[in-house]
Amino acid sequence: MKSNILNKIFGIMSLAITLVFIVNCSSDDSSSDGDTVVSSITVTGTVASFGNVDVMSVSASQSILVRGNNLSSNLEAATSQNFEISLDNVNFSNQLSIDNAEANASDQMLYIRFSPEMTAIGSVSGTLTLQSNTAQTQSINLNGVGVSITPITGVNASSIDFEDTQISSVSEVSTVSLNADNLDNPVSLNVTGDFEVSIDNTVFSNSIQIPAETANGQTTLYVRFAPTAIGAASGMLSISNAETDTIEVSLSGQGLPITHNYTTFNDEPLAFGTGFSQSAEQTFTLHSDMSNISQVKMFLQIDCPSTGCDDWDRFANVLVRDPNSGDWYEIGRYITPYWVGTQLLPRGLEFDVTDFKSLLTGSVELRIYIENWTAKADLVSIDFDYIEGTPDYEYYAVAEVMQYNANSLEGVPYGVDHSFDLTKSVSIPSNAESTHLRTVISGWGHATPNDSDGRPCAEWCYRTHDVIINGATMFQHNMGPIGCAGNPINNQSPGNWVPDRAGWCPGMVVPPRLDEFVGSMAGNSFTFEYDYEDWVTDGLNGNAFYATSTFVVVKSSTPIVKPTVTD
Repeated sequence: MKSNILNKIFGIMSLAITLVFIVNCSSDDSSSDGDTVVSSITVTGTVASFGNVDVMSVSASQSILVRGNNLSSNLEAATSQNFEISLDNVNFSNQLSIDNAEANASDQMLYIRFSPEMTAIGSVSGTLTLQSNTAQTQSINLNGVGVSITPITGVNASSIDFEDTQISSVSEVSTVSLNADNLDNPVSLNVTGDFEVSIDNTVFSNSIQIPAETANGQTTLYVRFAPTAIGAASGMLSISNAETDTIEVSLSGQGLPITHNYTTFNDEPLAFGTGFSQSAEQTFTLHSDMSNISQVKMFLQIDCPSTGCDDWDRFANVLVRDPNSGDWYEIGRYITPYWVGTQLLPRGLEFDVTDFKSLLTGSVELRIYIENWTAKADLVSIDFDYIEGTPDYEYYAVAEVMQYNANSLEGVPYGVDHSFDLTKSVSIPSNAESTHLRTVISGWGHATPNDSDGRPCAEWCYRTHDVIINGATMFQHNMGPIGCAGNPINNQSPGNWVPDRAGWCPGMVVPPRLDEFVGSMAGNSFTFEYDYEDWVTDGLNGNAFYATSTFVVVKSSTPIVKPTVTD
């Protein structure tokens, strides 16, 4: 019995000793989950700007204290180019190493100085970095100003490309920063070509001399483009000094012709109902001397009232009245964008209306129209550019061949029998030196049967129409896609503006189709017929129409009358 008791006591003591041993071993294990040893780098002090220091010399040093905490590897210190460090303020270099035991034991004095190289002129920035294994790297910003000890000149640009500038005017000024130092001789500025330079942005010339005492330091040079001819121009700004190499800055620009601008309609509201009208007519005074006008462009901008623009893509056009016949001639057609205006285009839609310049002179009656059936008015503004230059021919004349373009639904019916007159006889003046036809055409309707690709007519179906002269096809008009998805007026959501129509797009100009005769046709007469590609509607999904206008344009170097057109 006594033996059993002793055995139990011995067993209990053995278990206790074992537990104590296990606990002690666990406490001493360096790989356990105990407290993690953290290493760090501490910096005491700051480094101020070293100020102005001559290149190829050194500044006075500044110092900071660095210390390590539980670093297991050496403390590495390094500076970027043009700065140096030292532990004894005597021996300097770009990098050094501090023993980790010393760094952990006490603060270490670290000296820093600015040592700009020959090319380190002006403001110089750098960095001092301190790092050691897992310790977070410490970075200190360094800066100073390198001062030249030899004559120097330098600029901040190697080339200037000026904006397109109208001849006989000047561009916006561009600046060049000239840095110079240690000069004893003046700096000469010279420009070639249609360019000018100034040092005060007031007096410009082709040649300027800057005294050395003024040039030393920083000087702002003002350069501008003063084109004298149309087209690309190039030149050079040369900056020379007897003590330094010549610096050249290349100059370029594009000379634009002189342009005379005339504003006509201004935010004219076009809508249906609530006091609005779908059209407006006014008389304006436009350019009177057309002898040196090479091109006439029309720009049309649509803005939206507070209610927003019309929700739909609408047929729209601009017309000029022929003072002799009293007829209105369509000079441009476009389709309005869904929901929005044309503000994404700086000047709106652009039309080349040079063919009508004989009518766009002096006192001119203009008419604008949008087939807008809502009370949300489109606000239409129009201006014209008369661009000077040598015209291809000084005299133009234009006559109507046919116009079925009052609106989208008053065009030529397509796919059904109709009584529209598509055949004409045209007589050309005897002094004509150039003759061409100008046609604008856009299809409307979703009439069936659809084409094999699912396209109804005439808004969507691709067609090729013939222009028959003297009984034979001479020209063809392909009513195919023109890239609706690429329209820069790309904010027409939720409108269906992306899919390609047949020859037009919402928010774009309907392109005129120009057919030029090989010969001048002077003194000749010819028959004209517009022949739409054959197709027959089944009458199950509404009607199809082609709004069509065709004009004949003649040009000459002598005064010319307009052609005669008869049925």
